[in-house]
Amino acid sequence: LSSAQSQTGLWSKLEVLECHFTWDLAPSRSRLLRLRDELEDIGSEEGYCWLGHIYNLQGFVHCQLGFVKEALRFFCRAAEAFRQLRNTVSDEGPWLVVNYGNLAWLHHHLGEQAQSQGYLSKVEALMSEYPPPCLDEPHPEICAEKAWTLMKFSSSEKLLAADYFQRAIRMQPDMVEWQTSRVLALVNAFMHQRAHMDVDILEKMKIAKEHDPDNLYLAALYLEARAQKGAKVQDEAHKLARRVLAKPVSSYSGIKPLLRLYRIHVSMDEAIDLAEEALERHPGARYIKRCAAICYKRKVFSQSNSHLEPSRMHRAISLHREVIALYPHSSLQMQTSLANIHAKLNQRAEAEEMFQELLRTDLDAEGQQMVCSYYAKYLEFSQKEKHRSVKYYMTAAAVPHQSFYREDSIRRLEKIREENLPPTSREVHEFLLDLTD
Repeated sequence: LSSAQSQTGLWSKLEVLECHFTWDLAPSRSRLLRLRDELEDIGSEEGYCWLGHIYNLQGFVHCQLGFVKEALRFFCRAAEAFRQLRNTVSDEGPWLVVNYGNLAWLHHHLGEQAQSQGYLSKVEALMSEYPPPCLDEPHPEICAEKAWTLMKFSSSEKLLAADYFQRAIRMQPDMVEWQTSRVLALVNAFMHQRAHMDVDILEKMKIAKEHDPDNLYLAALYLEARAQKGAKVQDEAHKLARRVLAKPVSSYSGIKPLLRLYRIHVSMDEAIDLAEEALERHPGARYIKRCAAICYKRKVFSQSNSHLEPSRMHRAISLHREVIALYPHSSLQMQTSLANIHAKLNQRAEAEEMFQELLRTDLDAEGQQMVCSYYAKYLEFSQKEKHRSVKYYMTAAAVPHQSFYREDSIRRLEKIREENLPPTSREVHEFLLDLTD
């Protein structure tokens, strides 16, 4: 075979692999940076049963960011994690198909075609030795890893993730973490749509909680769902808080949904007290600081300035600054929150300076939309300058990238158009017409 034919043959085999490089994952750079931090915040203790998946995804993220050596290191750690987790007689099994596929792609990107071919051969051997129970489906291990990965990438993919988990469970029903994660994917899909849980989802949560009683993240979401239905959950929330606080620091520990439950269904002050207690136990934990900062932000925005204690104001600002420093590549939203806190506290010079600096920053499409959307709202609601806000809503809407911030900006513009205030309404009307053409 000629070199060109060999390359074509290799490429055609790579394209049909089941791995992160073929799953149509196309995140922006800012999303990759956020995802890198999110995966790190899961930790290795609470995320133990997902360590192989975590490291595989970290490898893909680092590869996409251009950090190839780190990517290789994570892929190797993923393989080792799977071997330890599955604890089987053989070092190899179907759980390594995705990992070997990733390594085949990585070596291909590096121009190391022999190594790439070597991993392709390993994939073929595994698939031959461990065929899926259903011939028209990928192996359940592959379905589950794809499902878990999709959950991390896009809110719109949650239902697809749940479907892949369901396929995996149908073929291999004894994996409790898959069943729990399927329910979490369904819950997240409802939350993304800002809908209350229906009875069917609540029942699924209840059953999953019974089968996976140590999953406190699920327990917190279940309490929250019941509270939304009118149940009195304060006593249960207090008991759950003791269990969550005893857990290692992790985004999987349940602290984030628990604090949200406290803020909405117990009390804002108790939520802050709980966050501070968590910080006392783990003073250096950046994830806890992030959760605490959100609590203080909600407190600031929930009260009029005359009722805000100065100590709470200062704590809100200092925590936000700490979190921004701890997440230097994924704190854009926290920076806009800090600017809005300054605005809320009538520190308008600081707010304006922060927003102007963010507007000058070289951001990707979604980042631009986020900053312009938040700045527009700041102008409209804090500064009472609706006519100026229009420019920034338009800027956010004009960026050709589908996101919450674009859709929200369009909704704001439609509302401004309906108010029919000259000359702004005419300008907005023409802009929206052009947008739909």
